Amino acid sequence: MKVLVSPLDWGLGHATRTIPIIEEFLLRGCTVELAVSGRVGALYKGQFPDLKQIEIPGYDIRYPSCGFAMPFWLLRNGHRLMNVMRQEEKNAEELVEKNGYDVIVSDNRFGFRSKKAYSIYMTHQLDIAFPGPFATFEKVGIAWHAKKMSRFDAVWVPDFAEYPGMAGKLSHVPFANVEYVGPLSRFASLQFLNQEWQKKYRFVAILSGPEPLRSSFENSILKAFEKIPGNHALIRGLPGDSKFPQAPSNVTLFNHLETADFAKIVQSAEHCISRPGYSTVMDMVYLGADCIFVPTPGQTEQVYLGKMLHRAQTAGLVLQSKISAKSLELAAKENRRGWNFATSGNALSKAIDRVMAKLSHL
Repeated sequence: MKVLVSPLDWGLGHATRTIPIIEEFLLRGCTVELAVSGRVGALYKGQFPDLKQIEIPGYDIRYPSCGFAMPFWLLRNGHRLMNVMRQEEKNAEELVEKNGYDVIVSDNRFGFRSKKAYSIYMTHQLDIAFPGPFATFEKVGIAWHAKKMSRFDAVWVPDFAEYPGMAGKLSHVPFANVEYVGPLSRFASLQFLNQEWQKKYRFVAILSGPEPLRSSFENSILKAFEKIPGNHALIRGLPGDSKFPQAPSNVTLFNHLETADFAKIVQSAEHCISRPGYSTVMDMVYLGADCIFVPTPGQTEQVYLGKMLHRAQTAGLVLQSKISAKSLELAAKENRRGWNFATSGNALSKAIDRVMAKLSHL
């Protein structure tokens, strides 16, 4: 069986959560190839150096300098984004015709499907979150998304079926083709996750997401770390990059870390600062990290997840505009109950078994 996997090029989270899917197909003896855009290719190259990669057009999402202007950015760029969706469907059909793929796994690429392959769409955001002034359009967003998802053979949701799961209202919307495959993390297969690590760093910050807010997040963190006693680390989220910015002497910089090294750095930190992107939330569950989340300004989904997890006393919360040595220190002192989630079990394995059983009867 031949499988093509393609994640959205909106940060790296969509790619990292496909890693266990790729591993499961490979364990079954399938041929897996990757359709990539932007920095996704470099991340996959470190994890799967022998898998063939095919470059396809990306969505090229860039946040405006003021995050809350994101809805207006989307309106202005809506025509271009729709063209990307139409082009990626054409690309998918051509790739299936040329290379004979049996299965396509599209992580949030709305148009990456083929009539000639079993096409799976993966998302945790069945309900597309809208910012406050635009909340009245939420039902329209759900209907639009449902229409896009209905063109796929199956919809996989990386969460628990029982509400609220890990994404609350975002991942729990009635839809006929939905299969809940449990939380997915590239760290799930690591053998040393339960090992006790010496706390080498006071804070480790993990950067991710589109520019320019990734860089402004980095600058704010570096200024705060300079004033916080102890050693800290910064994982910049830039695979393939070889340059480093100037940093305080108490901060160790990494442009990118492969899976095992990333896990060791996070587990050797007292506190972990990151975006509450959903893939990152799933990763932190597996790593058992004490998290302080900093939502990307204007990204309603992250704001919702950050506030929900903070209310549940599962993680800390600091707004990007409020990042300082004082705010991080205060967030670190908050009482937290820790993660109250089980790992994914074999939900993903069973979902893949069902796909292979269906195709074997065709």
